[in-house]
Amino acid sequence: MSSRYSKRTKFKNWRARRPFWGATLSILSGIIILMVPAQLYEIAAAPGSMIVVGLLLGGLTLLMGVLAYVMPKLSTLFGIVGIFTSVLSIMGALGGFLIGTILGIVGGAMMIAWKPTMAVTDSQDESNKNQIAEIEVASSKETLPE
Repeated sequence: MSSRYSKRTKFKNWRARRPFWGATLSILSGIIILMVPAQLYEIAAAPGSMIVVGLLLGGLTLLMGVLAYVMPKLSTLFGIVGIFTSVLSIMGALGGFLIGTILGIVGGAMMIAWKPTMAVTDSQDESNKNQIAEIEVASSKETLPE
């Protein structure tokens, strides 16, 4: 039972360090946007058709979600590009019947709004180390952190 708890804890820690819900919605949006051109590819594959644009924009929306998982520090950039590609997908993929576009806009906005929590804990650890160092210097004794 403890191994299940540790896996859950590991996942929560991993999820807390990434724009999880924004990236997940962006990936879902990319999949929905890609479904429309994939279904129409056999029927409407003709020179000058917009299906290639739909595949490209749906793939880019999906890629922005995956990259937000891999590189969370650049989530603002990925959110902006994800919003643009999901809105532009209306041209080539009907925006995944607009459901994909709406999910892409919400997911991109969540990626832009996400702020890492690691910076806050690092500054708290830094202040604790400074306080311990001040106590050691003042008392000329070595103290252990609490």
